[in-house]
Amino acid sequence: MLDEFLDYYRAALVDRAWGLTHAQLQIQLPPSDLSLGKLLAHMALVERIWFQVRFDGDEMPEPWSSLDWEADPDAEMSAAEAMTVEELLTQFDGSVDNSRTRLSAVDDLDQLSERTNQEGEGWSMRWILIHMIEEYARHCGHADLIRQSIDGNTAG
Repeated sequence: MLDEFLDYYRAALVDRAWGLTHAQLQIQLPPSDLSLGKLLAHMALVERIWFQVRFDGDEMPEPWSSLDWEADPDAEMSAAEAMTVEELLTQFDGSVDNSRTRLSAVDDLDQLSERTNQEGEGWSMRWILIHMIEEYARHCGHADLIRQSIDGNTAG
């Protein structure tokens, strides 16, 4: 059920961006500087951080590992501004596919992550799934408002 809710929100985010041009994906709804393109890039990164880096303990993959995070704490969002619609969707889909593969290898949702928090505690896969649902739900709300401001679309 957790996996299904997460997939629902993944699809909802892509739905908010579907059919838009590169320019439309860059539109921001003041006072926020978020755009649909930035949200897609951010969630592609978040997928990799939680499933690949934190849970499985792998190193951060490209294209994120070579970004200058000290100069730009939102480097994935800044990079999104130069990406085409196809590049953004391909990056997002690749991250989601990677997460699904990693989740399918987990036998027990109470299994703890390889990496730990500052207190030395791991995250269970159950906690990660719930966190990801929360993260997507919040950003899908942003995406709803941005999409409505672009073309009035409120479907979803």
